[in-house]
Amino acid sequence: MLLDRHDAILSDLDGVVYAGPHAIEGAPQALNAAQDSGVPVAFVTNNAGRSVTAVAEHLVELGVATDADHVISSAQAAAKLLAERCAPGTKVLITGAPALADCVAEAGLVPVYSQQDEPAAVVQGFNPEIGWAQLAEASYTLADPEVLWVASNTDLTIPKERGLAPGNGTLVGAVAQACGRTPIVAGKPESPIFHTAAQQLNSEKPLVIGDRLDTDILGANRANMASALVLTGVEDFSSVAAAEVQQRPTYIIETLAGIFEEYPKIVIRTEGSMVRAEGAGWNVEVEDGAVRAAGGGTEIDLWRVASQAWWAAHPHADHPVPMPEIIRD
Repeated sequence: MLLDRHDAILSDLDGVVYAGPHAIEGAPQALNAAQDSGVPVAFVTNNAGRSVTAVAEHLVELGVATDADHVISSAQAAAKLLAERCAPGTKVLITGAPALADCVAEAGLVPVYSQQDEPAAVVQGFNPEIGWAQLAEASYTLADPEVLWVASNTDLTIPKERGLAPGNGTLVGAVAQACGRTPIVAGKPESPIFHTAAQQLNSEKPLVIGDRLDTDILGANRANMASALVLTGVEDFSSVAAAEVQQRPTYIIETLAGIFEEYPKIVIRTEGSMVRAEGAGWNVEVEDGAVRAAGGGTEIDLWRVASQAWWAAHPHADHPVPMPEIIRD
């Protein structure tokens, strides 16, 4: 089965484990079964405003067997980046939530809140209570080019009950415009948070599971880790097939139960101007922008084979390339 190829799971949360306040059907059971089989699971979140303890408690309420030691946040990844670059006891200006300050302190650094404290670094994470004064303090501090700047993540939006709201990336952008600099980013889609999670589990062959191409899958590829795109969140078959090179997953699964199934072997051949992909009972050909499929099998296997064929026909795409409707012979 697919899971046998890996020694740990690094799972996203929203769209993979839960949607809003409710667990996605079967997700807690699948993750618990993976752990029962000896494959540890860590949860990777870009939320720097919520403590890992609070996240773990919510997961337990949903039926997931986990604890705070198995939740890795972008706040932790940011603190780790700071600790790697700063001496113990270094003062760090906090532009974010108390959870971020706690992570910085746990990393052996000293959280401060004013430029007058002479911080050697600034760390910025999401906090819905943050205001102009805190952003200005970061800008004043970062006017010194020697001051290190780390952002937990740069998500431009946050999904809320009433719609999309500005995320940490929007606030980071405001500071960047003021100081003319860009930060080092610790969270998804950058690789540090994935390396932090893998180290936490002593994993050499982790599987990143996510529902977003532009954060989870892109981040996994940047970290040189295998990835599974699960179709319980924001993506669908067509968006995955259209993915640019850096956002193409290793596997496509409909639900988390897919990690316990055999993943089809897909063989790619190029014959002149035609790209042919075969596997799981399907034969898919891509030529002159058309996609033709013959054979029989499951719908998801068709899309797995067709996606591989389409990707092989567009090996250097640096932007999404929509796949046309599949012609079934």
